[in-house]
Amino acid sequence: MRNPAPVATGLYEKRRGVFPAKIDGTFRRLKWAIMAITLTIYYGAPWLRWDRGPYAPDQAILVDLAHRRFYMFAIEIWPQEFYFVAGLLIMAGIGLFLVTSAVGRAWCGYACPQTVWTDLFQHVDRFIDGDRNAQLRLHKAPWGPAKIARRLLKWSIYLVISFWTGGAWIMYFADAPTLVREFWTGQAAPAAYGSVAVLTFTTFWLGGFMREQVCIYMCPWPRIQAAMLDEKSLIVTYKDWRGEQRGSVKQAARDPGAFGDCIDCNQCVAVCPTGIDIREGPQIGCITCALCIDACDRVMAQVGRPRGLIDYATLEDAAREKAGCPPTPHAKLIWHPRTLVYLGIWSAIGAGLLFALGTRSHIDLAAQKDRNPPYMVLSDGAVRNAWTLKLKNMERRPRAMRVALEGLPGAVMWSDAMGRDQAARSLDMTVAADSVLPLRVYVAAPPGTAEHGFHFVLTALDAEGGGDRTETRFDAPEDEALEHREHDQEEHAR
Repeated sequence: MRNPAPVATGLYEKRRGVFPAKIDGTFRRLKWAIMAITLTIYYGAPWLRWDRGPYAPDQAILVDLAHRRFYMFAIEIWPQEFYFVAGLLIMAGIGLFLVTSAVGRAWCGYACPQTVWTDLFQHVDRFIDGDRNAQLRLHKAPWGPAKIARRLLKWSIYLVISFWTGGAWIMYFADAPTLVREFWTGQAAPAAYGSVAVLTFTTFWLGGFMREQVCIYMCPWPRIQAAMLDEKSLIVTYKDWRGEQRGSVKQAARDPGAFGDCIDCNQCVAVCPTGIDIREGPQIGCITCALCIDACDRVMAQVGRPRGLIDYATLEDAAREKAGCPPTPHAKLIWHPRTLVYLGIWSAIGAGLLFALGTRSHIDLAAQKDRNPPYMVLSDGAVRNAWTLKLKNMERRPRAMRVALEGLPGAVMWSDAMGRDQAARSLDMTVAADSVLPLRVYVAAPPGTAEHGFHFVLTALDAEGGGDRTETRFDAPEDEALEHREHDQEEHAR
């Protein structure tokens, strides 16, 4: 017997186009609302103004890379306070864990940027090409003038949306009105044009063409979420014990006991933005948008059967319902121990950040000592060390400050702007609003001073007060210090 010739198979399945049908219902209206809110925030936030006084920008949300500041309404974050940004990122990650634990992949289904822009482009498809059936016919039709015209019109709208998406992004990094004027007059930085070009292309390609492939193949989050879900997680579930055996309304009328509630209309598949069949069970392509619930509930209402054939449910509760128990209210299913743990961690981090934000000092002092040479012996035998101090004023107004020595008996200091004859234990100066003042200071100690630790102390001289201190070390020649100590001991013995 001859062996059949091997059949060539590819490593990858060719993409089948997904053309979701239009649907109306509770979850579709929720998606509309969230899409409107998220897009309004994204496109509109750079234009919001916030009065911070004459010494700071008035854009409400601004990542000022040039001056190394991050502004969000009344909050201003400096580079050394990056722990606030790290804390917010940690809260965002735990927030995703919390949402996944409570309601499955709701982030993917409603608020993920890929989902939002894909949904927006799908509405453009319906506006230009018609609903699902018209899109399928046009997709299968040969290329001709009518099809080319529709494609060019649709892709042009994609491109406009993508361009404004990239343009809105760069507005978070500079004053929006100024940047828009410079952008259109050719005066903006090359990085601005490059960023807009990259974001325009990625939005156009990922949202317009790749769509569900990003969610299924490219994004790592579905794999992470799959590991986080268990039988207590609230997910979109097809109740197979109620729906099977599938059959049409006529078949069920002829033999009522042989068929379940599912009439095999495939409406749940037709409305799915990733093209999966939820009746095959939980799968990585399900983004928990719940549009299949809207479609199924509408069909059940039309055929006179109870809603909920496809519904939000946990696998554990679904098993109880299959055994004849009444379904558990969703509010009770959300609050299980793991969700409460995530909520507790998320709240604790948020409370800690708020506490740190409310108690942080608005002035700061940093001291960097010269390492070469570590010290100098002056003509009168005094030992001199040099530091570069950085006095930071985080207020939006100039502030008078004083730097003083604490410890190091007999030592005095002076700056580049004065002579040694004006040296004292403290220096007064004014630090400009929202800025750092570098100050070069020299500290001289009496002859025979040994290596000694001491502090620079910064104090605000206005009514608000406040201060900071930093510890440093005074270097001195060890042999000379030892000789002076021995001389003092001999004099004391005499």
